[in-house]
Order: sequence, then C-alpha cells, then structure tokens
Amino acid sequence: MTTRKQNQLAMFEGRKIRRHWDDKTETWYFSVVDIIFVLTESANPTDYLKKLRKRDPELGHYIGTNCPQVEMATETGKNRKTLAGNPEHLFRIIQSIPSKKAEPIKIWLAKTGYERIQEVSDPEKALNRSRTYWQRMGRSTKWIQQRMMGQEIRNKLTDYWKDNEVKEKNEYAILTNIIHQEWSDFTVKEHKKLKALKTENLRDHMTDAELVFTALAELSTRQIAETMKTKGLEKNKAPARKGGRVAKNARLELEQKTGKKVISASNYLPQERKKLTS
Repeated sequence: MTTRKQNQLAMFEGRKIRRHWDDKTETWYFSVVDIIFVLTESANPTDYLKKLRKRDPELGHYIGTNCPQVEMATETGKNRKTLAGNPEHLFRIIQSIPSKKAEPIKIWLAKTGYERIQEVSDPEKALNRSRTYWQRMGRSTKWIQQRMMGQEIRNKLTDYWKDNEVKEKNEYAILTNIIHQEWSDFTVKEHKKLKALKTENLRDHMTDAELVFTALAELSTRQIAETMKTKGLEKNKAPARKGGRVAKNARLELEQKTGKKVISASNYLPQERKKLTS
C-alpha cells in the first residue's frame, strides 16, 4: 500500500467509515470493521468479524487471502494496521451478513464512485451502466463503440493472463504499463498526468485514436502471447513489449502521414475541473 494520498473518512447514515487510497491499484480500500459495524451495529464489530470468519471458513479464507492490512487512524488519532477491502471484497463480505442495510450500503458504495461493485454478481449490468454513463457524459456513439470494443479486447487479454499464471492484479498493472509505454512512449501514470487526471480512468478520457491504438496493442499482445504460449509474469513481458511495438509502429506511420501526434492532453473533465488544472 502506498501513502501518498491521505486517509479519508467517508460517511454513511451519520457513521464514519475509514478509507485509504492506494495509488498502485488506483482503488479505495475501506475498513472492514467499520463496514461490519454499520451493517450489524454490533457493540464489538471486531469480535463479530472473528466469529463470522470462524463460522464461515470459506469467507474466512477469502478475507485472509484478499483483504490487506492497511494503516488507518484510530479514534485516538494513532495509525494502526486495519483489515481493509476494496468494493469487490466488501461485496463478498456484505452478502454473508444478514442485514437490512446490505442494499443501502451497496448503493452508497456505488454513489461514491464504485458502480463496479455490482459487476461481481451481474456483468451485464456493468456493461449497460457504462454505456449509460458515457452517454450522460456526452460521448459520441462512435466513441462509445470504440470504448466498448477496446474493453472486450482488454477482457480477452486479462482472461489469457488469468489462465496462464498471471494471477495478481498488480501483475496485470505491470504488464499493462509495459504495453502502454511501448506503444505510446508514456507510462500510464505519465499519460494520466498529461491529461490532468487524478483518480479518473485513463481510458474514459482517451481520444478516438488513443482508444484504437490501445486496443491494437492489447490485441497484438494477446495473439503473440497465445502463439508463444507464455505463462507467468516474467514470460508475458516479452509479448507485452512486442504487442505494444506493433501499435507503436502503426502510430508512428500515422503521425508521419498526418503530421499530428496521437497522444493528446485532451480530456473529458468537467469545465470546473479544467479551470482548476489549467
């Protein structure tokens, strides 16, 4: 876990829920104990969690495997390691606790920017939600088609990684960054900085051309990896570089013929944000 961004408190029905922003995965992690307290109103949510893990060994194993210990402030103001979970982890925990607040807290999580929590149970909802979101943001039909095509290509690539011993999400991020830097000459972080993005999804702010070349790089990477039959993080770095290079060569040729750079600082941020970052 990184500590660049301060821990922040979120509020649900007047209850404080501690959360921590992780730069590496670009995800909010919430205190599991705080979520359980909101759901159960238990006088001792820590003890409730212990009993829950003992009563449900499968859930206990899931929490132990997926939920990290993150430094968060206690009531006394001191930082202590606290069990934390991202929205996907929380969804799994919430569904194991009988509570009338289960649905309201899922909605609350969605409203704080975590619509993807419902993807765990219904991927079609995520697809429709994304389309509606982009339409509401004023994206053109052509842009939405390219964004969704790119996402399908991305999903097939991560499916390959998952099936071939690239298991950890941070390993996905490493390979993704290699692909991106190879085709664009920018790391993901540098590209986001160029567009003045903070927590926003880079792909949601790409131009038509950036979406197309990202998709070409990831499509090429998957097909090369399938041909090479690569397994694991280290072996998959080679097709990542080669796939990215396919898109880079196409990018350079287009830039030479048009005299225009593909990588752009343009974004779809609200006007008030653009004024602050200009």
